[in-house]
Amino acid sequence: MTKFTELGLAEPVLRAVRNEGYETPTPIQAKSIPAVLAGRDVVGIAQTGTGKTAAFVLPLLTRLLEENKQAPGRSCRALILAPTRELASQIAESIAVYGKGTGLSHAVIFGGVKPGPQIRALAKGLDILVATPGRLLDHMGEGKARLDLTSTVILDEADQMLDLGFMPAIRRLLQAVGKPRQTVMYSATMPTAIRKLADDFLHDPVTVSVTPQSKPVDRIDQSVMYVNTADKPAALTDLMAKEVGKRTLVFTRTKRGADKVAKSLAAYGHKVNAIHGNKSQPQREKALAAFKTGETPVLVATDIAARGIDVDDVALVVNYELPNVSESYVHRIGRTARAGASGRAVAFCAPDERTLLADIEKLMGFKVRGLNDAPPFVAGLPKPGAGKGQGRGGGQRQGGARPARPQGQKQAQGGGQKRRRPSRGKRSGGGQAQRSA
Repeated sequence: MTKFTELGLAEPVLRAVRNEGYETPTPIQAKSIPAVLAGRDVVGIAQTGTGKTAAFVLPLLTRLLEENKQAPGRSCRALILAPTRELASQIAESIAVYGKGTGLSHAVIFGGVKPGPQIRALAKGLDILVATPGRLLDHMGEGKARLDLTSTVILDEADQMLDLGFMPAIRRLLQAVGKPRQTVMYSATMPTAIRKLADDFLHDPVTVSVTPQSKPVDRIDQSVMYVNTADKPAALTDLMAKEVGKRTLVFTRTKRGADKVAKSLAAYGHKVNAIHGNKSQPQREKALAAFKTGETPVLVATDIAARGIDVDDVALVVNYELPNVSESYVHRIGRTARAGASGRAVAFCAPDERTLLADIEKLMGFKVRGLNDAPPFVAGLPKPGAGKGQGRGGGQRQGGARPARPQGQKQAQGGGQKRRRPSRGKRSGGGQAQRSA
């Protein structure tokens, strides 16, 4: 088995890795680090929780140390682009940890905060700049930042940047970077637009892949609860009553929905916060910190806000509302079962979400286990992988009136039926964190 000491990392970087308690790289790290150190362009296909941040941070720090150059004012030697503020902050934290003994400078810039400190950091010149695309373009438009002297660009979670509409901005930024350059790109999935981006901007890239594309982690116990939309609050309350104190992520489609669910859970005595795009950066950072420490073990989030949440011991992921894009389901449940641990993912499926469930099952290639009997609106759906050529989900959309609520439905584990409001009891924090480089 490969050791970090065998990968050619600089001694200060190795020392930081040892101080964090790591000896053996994850598969994505073992495959990526040599290629990045060699100066090759890289396309990495990996799900969350595989250690991909360290897969590019460790060799990047080593290369910058070996080059031993100074970045002029308003420029950076290496640029790391991330889709969200949370992910950008997480990457910057990793750089601070592993680059502690290197003397290399870094800064992180994103929207939602005052630009003054960011502009002052850029003015000095940086070894590494971590940024979200929109704010970086703003600084460039004002003449506060330049990329013509940047020699390395890393795109993290490229598929999410595509989903957020950042692709035009990414292309503008890459076109502004000087040549020759090294370009490294990581993505959980490889849709056509991402492949086109790689073809246009990467030169003879090394492709590293450690998991099947769009496949969830095998260690996740996935299940679905069939429940009408009006009954979801009661179903969630019943489920959470059995998960008191366990670190839990609840996903909704909208910001308003996240606030509504958080308010409902709080009314039943749960320690809960909501995180989404309408929250200020200090509010988001405070909510994430409380979630990581276990002070607030329940976090309700939208897909965009959840990107960058780096917590190893999430015990349960609840899809309160199924996502419109099947790949987002994979990203959601990937927040549990990290760092070699196991986890659970429970999805609520209402009648109007039946085609979304079919799409998810088709993507994964298997049927999600039901916690209660499948009502008629699910029974007639095509099997995963069947019905090719018949549109999304492999089957035609079922017409007709909305089915009546099933009678005599078998009681699901964790609920699905309305119950009395549970009594408020003492709640413990989350479990011990398991860590992964």
